[in-house]
Amino acid sequence: MSRFGKAWVRLSENPRRGEPVEIRAMIVHPHESGFRLDNIGHPVPRNIVVSFTCVYGGSEVFRAELHPAMSTNPYFLFYVQAVESGDMVFSWTDDRGDVATHTVRLEVGA
Repeated sequence: MSRFGKAWVRLSENPRRGEPVEIRAMIVHPHESGFRLDNIGHPVPRNIVVSFTCVYGGSEVFRAELHPAMSTNPYFLFYVQAVESGDMVFSWTDDRGDVATHTVRLEVGA
């Protein structure tokens, strides 16, 4: 069972071909650092988001490998060049191997 929550993705509105598109992406994840103990003193296993990718037009355009110092609900802001209309697929993977994906359609004007 995936422990990911809701994903939010926001793209620049009405981009034209060749222009940069601002992308903001965030996902809700419970984030366990691995340093906490449960109520009987056993360590709570680490579970963080370890990677994030964005695929646009079938090509990976952004990748981030994350480490324990990352925040609970990772937030990314990055830019890609608007080439053509198409789906952007965002993927988050955590320590347990759970993957959450979110797809947003980018409509590019002439």
